[in-house]
Amino acid sequence: MNEDKLNLSIRKFLKQVGVTSQREIENAVRDADTDALPPSVEISVQLNCPALGITHTVDGTLETK
Repeated sequence: MNEDKLNLSIRKFLKQVGVTSQREIENAVRDADTDALPPSVEISVQLNCPALGITHTVDGTLETK
């Protein structure tokens, strides 16, 4: 196994996830009726990799106001 190549590949994937997820969230907030948004909203993301037996969920809160 080439650990440097793996590390670079993981970082590239996570960067893509971060950038595209932020864009999707921002677009959804822009499209929403912002007056009707609560002060915070619950959010979660799930990472799945069946080949490695990984299922990992990260939960959080977004402050909207």
